[in-house]
Amino acid sequence: MTEQQPTPSGPDLARGVALSALADGKLLGHVGDQDVLLVRAGDGIFAIDAYCSHYHGPLAEGLVDGEGIRCPWHHACFDLRTGEATRAPAFGPLACWRVEQRDGRVFVREKLAQPQRRASAHAPASAPEKIVIVGGGAAGFAAAEMLRRRSFAGTITILSGEAAAPVDRPNLSKDYLAGSAPEEWVPLQPDNFYEEARIGLRLGTEIASIDTNARHVMTAGGERIGYDRLLLATGAEPVRLPIPGAEQSHVHTLRDLGDCRAIIAAAEGAKRALVIGASFIGLEVAASLRARGIEVHVVAPEKRPMERVLGPAMGDFVRTLHEEHGVIFHLGETVAAIEGRRVTLSGGGRLDADVVVAGVGVRPRLALAEKAGLALDRGIAVNGHLETSIAGIYAAGDIARWPDPHSRQKIRVEHWAVAQRQGQTAALNMLGEARIFDAVPFFWSQHYDVPINYVGHAEQWDEIETEGSIEARDCLLKYKHKGRVLAVASIYRDLESLKAELAMEREAASRH
Repeated sequence: MTEQQPTPSGPDLARGVALSALADGKLLGHVGDQDVLLVRAGDGIFAIDAYCSHYHGPLAEGLVDGEGIRCPWHHACFDLRTGEATRAPAFGPLACWRVEQRDGRVFVREKLAQPQRRASAHAPASAPEKIVIVGGGAAGFAAAEMLRRRSFAGTITILSGEAAAPVDRPNLSKDYLAGSAPEEWVPLQPDNFYEEARIGLRLGTEIASIDTNARHVMTAGGERIGYDRLLLATGAEPVRLPIPGAEQSHVHTLRDLGDCRAIIAAAEGAKRALVIGASFIGLEVAASLRARGIEVHVVAPEKRPMERVLGPAMGDFVRTLHEEHGVIFHLGETVAAIEGRRVTLSGGGRLDADVVVAGVGVRPRLALAEKAGLALDRGIAVNGHLETSIAGIYAAGDIARWPDPHSRQKIRVEHWAVAQRQGQTAALNMLGEARIFDAVPFFWSQHYDVPINYVGHAEQWDEIETEGSIEARDCLLKYKHKGRVLAVASIYRDLESLKAELAMEREAASRH
């Protein structure tokens, strides 16, 4: 039995549509069997792929910004003229079509050739020849990809301590752990990408030191690798439980692909799992293990999950949502000891668990930077260009503390999209473009069928303004301090989330 092909959306654009059909700015149609989005932006009309190249988000529900469009799901950005993915988490370009206007009608028939890679616009005469990236995570990958996208012709070496090529880490606590995402979804790029892009990816490579005067890094094996520009993207490592029994083989943390595979293997045949910590990652793990039919208990010291980030009302909603799916909470408790399969709680209670996952936070990997003499500030201190206290050395991702123009503070966040976007900005600056990193922090979290999007950064607030209904899963929460919106969380209000992000960007830009 052959699989039925999906019906193309909207009108046949090859036959043409009236110009008036674009009165709202966007029109979803098709050319042949392919969905195509028509977009009116300023005086131009553009035709692009209808779906984001990241997770296939519907761009018809996105936000047009100048000659760009933003994905409603995870806030990737694309250039309407070229199709280029201008902001992570998307990297792959969109196809573009030729648009013809005739007699008040718009026709789309011919797909355009993908534009050639363009060189960096401001590469100085002293452009680097050798760029070394320490770290094979989100920021490191994004930097290497952007360097090649900007036609950097020198050598790029990624020195990664991990055993696997860069992976889509959010999937490790979400769909892949739940068993609903295939293995091929996990790598950010297939293995042949690195060879074809001439990116030297060296896995399982630990860096012992950096000689900032001679400009080389030293591997743990004693090899010297020279650089003209260096990007530190060493990320963070899970906090280990300082309790008896935490070193046992059925006690896991989740950071890399190997960790995820170990949890999946442990879940096979398991009847009960214990998740320590009610963080975003911890509760995503809980949801994924429930999807595998395992009884799940969550132990956490706080009174309600995620209250510190999302506030009490959203925290209560998240708890109720997980309880509706069978998760059992032990809040106001910690784990005192793990003896075999028996777990003792701080209040004296005991639980049996076949698998334990500790999600009690991460700490930035700063030892290498500290040893090299870089300025630290609860992270690696960087300027607006993501350059450290030593010229030619940049930092991005979980380790970087940067001056955020929106919150007007120096901040460090552990968000996937932020790390990727910082990697992209650092790459451009290593090529001499002198770009300020001004992207508003963004992350998303998935709990069963409920996505939570969060833009901005609010370490504290004095008011939470709620639009819509949290219980009805249709809401927008504004976290304010002295009347100013610092962050916005939303459930199924994707367009409003994008508008909030854009408003924050414009407000910060107006201050420059």
